Amino acid sequence: MAHSHSHNHHDHGQPSYNRAFIIGIALNAGFVVTEATFGVLAHSLALLADAGHNLGDVLGLVLAWSASWLVRMRPTQRYTYGLRRSSILAALLNAMILLVAIGGIAIEAIQRFRDPVPVSGGIVIGVALVGIVINGMTALLFMSGRKHDLNLRGAFLHMVSDAVVSLGVVLAGIAILATGWLWFDPVISLVIVAVIFVGTWNLLRDSTNLALDAVPQGVEPLAIRTYLAETPGVAAIHDLHIWAMSTTETALTAHLVMPSGCPDDAFLARIGRELHDRFDIEHTTIQIETGDSLLCAQKSCCG
Repeated sequence: MAHSHSHNHHDHGQPSYNRAFIIGIALNAGFVVTEATFGVLAHSLALLADAGHNLGDVLGLVLAWSASWLVRMRPTQRYTYGLRRSSILAALLNAMILLVAIGGIAIEAIQRFRDPVPVSGGIVIGVALVGIVINGMTALLFMSGRKHDLNLRGAFLHMVSDAVVSLGVVLAGIAILATGWLWFDPVISLVIVAVIFVGTWNLLRDSTNLALDAVPQGVEPLAIRTYLAETPGVAAIHDLHIWAMSTTETALTAHLVMPSGCPDDAFLARIGRELHDRFDIEHTTIQIETGDSLLCAQKSCCG
């Protein structure tokens, strides 16, 4: 039998984005305090709902930043893959916290329908406009990295969606000023909850799947199996496993049956390189078998 393990090393921790994380966290944390304060003063549940959402964003940025450091820690004898999976756990924890938060917001919004509270539309509009600016600036911090890093792309899209949610709050404030209908506030709050729930549910689903070693989204196991099976000299393939080591790294192991014998190192290197270039597999382990169990039990075909 022959074993080949290849790594395609890239900078997965985004150290150059430390400043972006710091600025983004500071901007959003300051805005959460401002939005919550004015939400209480204006009796606006929409502002409080958006403040809760932005608090989740701050937590998400902190978790993502922390995970970006943990995934770069070197492997140890106990943690042989290092702490790469911490990014998956961070995403899972973030999703669970957000679901609890929006549940509380939804309950309060329903109670507001029965017992409406006067809302200061002008304050709502002013604070939400600031939110559009803050979320837009934070999104710009991660714009350049969104094309090559899934975590940065998620942060970018999340901030853009937050700006849209803040726009919804602005519309609620305008509607209240124009009509005096207080029910606009809980309605917009429930809309915000729905928007957050959709994104959070997708995050919970994807992070749970990764935690359970499911094949990551965007990776086609059938295409990979076909590629390996059609490789010259390969008669069969079995024990193909594909899983996420982190939110940015995918690993693969496979047994290739090659009756003609073990290929040279160049063949194995080419397989690892093509799996990376075509399917974005960062860590590849290939085991070669001749199909003769007795021969394989007696000696290693590559010495």
